[in-house]
Amino acid sequence: MTGGPQIVLVGPMGSGKSTVGALLAARLGAPYRDTDADIVAAEGREISDIFVEDGEEHFRALERAAVATAVAEHTGVLSLGGGAILDPDTRALLTGRPVAYLSMDVEEAVRRVGLNTARPLLAVNPRRQWRELMEARRHLYTEVARVVVATDDRTPEEVAQAVLDALELKDV
Repeated sequence: MTGGPQIVLVGPMGSGKSTVGALLAARLGAPYRDTDADIVAAEGREISDIFVEDGEEHFRALERAAVATAVAEHTGVLSLGGGAILDPDTRALLTGRPVAYLSMDVEEAVRRVGLNTARPLLAVNPRRQWRELMEARRHLYTEVARVVVATDDRTPEEVAQAVLDALELKDV
């Protein structure tokens, strides 16, 4: 498949997609883009506010459009929001692309994001909800991914190198 992003990062919230994505972009001499940031910029409000004010269905429609636009336009490193892969059209759009799934376990999620209420899908009993989200999403992340890179107990630099190695890409 020609055109589109050099690397697409998927994975759960807190897996390091934004941090690792920026590192990968710098190492590849390429631009970095995050579809969650695109949505926030376009809407002029935080994702948690969109969820509360307009509901998840509305947010997912915004996300689907943001991903389609970014995949069509962006040629660097692209990070998708944690739930973007829920949409079948988005999964189809990622077919054949260099997608890396950044995986982590619940203990790592607790350490990184604290599973706090700033995450709209984790407002009540965050550990249980995170596990349930992952049970529902893990197979979808795996389905779209060309490579899976575990992030547990690794620095962002180590994860970035592992992604480059797994996708057989060289930095500049």
